[in-house]
Amino acid sequence: VQLVESGGGLVQAGGSLRLSCTASGSIYSINAMGWYRQAPGKQRELVATITSGGITNYADSVKGRFTISEDNAKNTVYLQMNSLKPEDTAVYFCNANGRRSKFRPFDNWGQGTQVTVSS
Repeated sequence: VQLVESGGGLVQAGGSLRLSCTASGSIYSINAMGWYRQAPGKQRELVATITSGGITNYADSVKGRFTISEDNAKNTVYLQMNSLKPEDTAVYFCNANGRRSKFRPFDNWGQGTQVTVSS
């Protein structure tokens, strides 16, 4: 299962970006997809996740500013990021977990997309 992210870039503080991630390959089902980020010198941290049923979870630091959504038919997850702050600067990674077949689970990561917020 491959995950391809897009939508990163450079934006001024207060601006917006929208990230997309599409899963492809041998997919039987997807349980959840999500976004994580890793800033230089820091550990990877959860940003937001969404289950196939639409249940969402957000890091406290992004609540009210970021919105995660999904298109199950396209195996795609989106992250709308508004009111961006310099501290949001990081490489953003997409994650998906599910099953390749009835008895073969997967838990895969994308290669990451850079988000840089200038002050």
